[in-house]
Amino acid sequence: MKADVQGTTASSEEIEAYYLPDFCTSRAALAIVLIVELTAFVLALATYTPEIGFWLELGRLSMFLIWIGLAGTALLCWVGRRLQHLSAAQLSLVTLAIISGLIALVSALAWWTGDTLFAGLSAIFPEALWPFVLRNVAIGFVITALALRYFYVAHEWQRNVEMQARARVHALQARIRPHFLFNSMNTIASLTRSDPAQAEQAVQDLADLFRANLSEKRNTITLEEELEVARIYQRIEQLRLGDRLRVDWNIAQLPRHALVPGLLLQPLLENAIYHGVEPRPDGGVVTVNGELAGGLVTVVVRNPVADRRSDREGNRLALANIRERLSLMYGERALVKAGQFENEYIVTLRFPHVEEKAKLPA
Repeated sequence: MKADVQGTTASSEEIEAYYLPDFCTSRAALAIVLIVELTAFVLALATYTPEIGFWLELGRLSMFLIWIGLAGTALLCWVGRRLQHLSAAQLSLVTLAIISGLIALVSALAWWTGDTLFAGLSAIFPEALWPFVLRNVAIGFVITALALRYFYVAHEWQRNVEMQARARVHALQARIRPHFLFNSMNTIASLTRSDPAQAEQAVQDLADLFRANLSEKRNTITLEEELEVARIYQRIEQLRLGDRLRVDWNIAQLPRHALVPGLLLQPLLENAIYHGVEPRPDGGVVTVNGELAGGLVTVVVRNPVADRRSDREGNRLALANIRERLSLMYGERALVKAGQFENEYIVTLRFPHVEEKAKLPA
């Protein structure tokens, strides 16, 4: 078992060390084309001569560099998975070697084409092979090294953001309010004599809730699983608050297999009860509405406002955590809004509808 854990950790570290983007996507190909054209423009400005002219020089360089850029993109797309076991330094050296070799090959082919078919156009095609190849390799090496540095910094920044988000998730998971645990245990203790069956169910619910909150495998779950955790929390609080707590679930339109970050709804329900219902002598109603429209899932949680201190630290921590994890998962298409409107505190979540992918066979 220990060996398996170490192997899994090493594999995870190897994957995290792979900082190159996915060159098999059209977005990566477009980025490479833009970099190539910008490089051709700079080189055309640097090597401009009246004999050739700027636009002819730009066209020549663009044609030459486009072949290198697209061929390099295709090559890195093909070998990408084979390089995932390398460290960051090894990956950089191998990538530089691949691109330098490709530049040397394309340069040699271009020189051979010019020497064979266009021997009279010495102003356009170079006369000497090796100075031409070495010059191109040196320029390509510098540009590739700068691009790799950019990819590495962007990758490390993304990793840092994700690690901070995971740390906040762990903090949220560890933030078990003592009063909730003590009150739950007191409620269970009082039920052991009056209603043993209900006490047993409460113990099971409490165990399920803690298991869900402390699980390390809840980075991405289905909306159905998250709703079940929220309902478990409601059942536990219902035993303590009784008729003072009412939760209206209007979620028939929600897609149950939509992917969401774990601990998405349960903290919102917890805050709604803790800040909005529990302090009121007559309790209150928490309303959870959900719908799917235009490819977007919308969930709205509403609770009464007990006092002017509803937006407390616990509220802000949970909302900031949810906002960041939705942003990491869905980017700018995710939305989190919260605020007090008259006598209600309303939280709105909106994110793309993405169904759970089919599990691959082991």
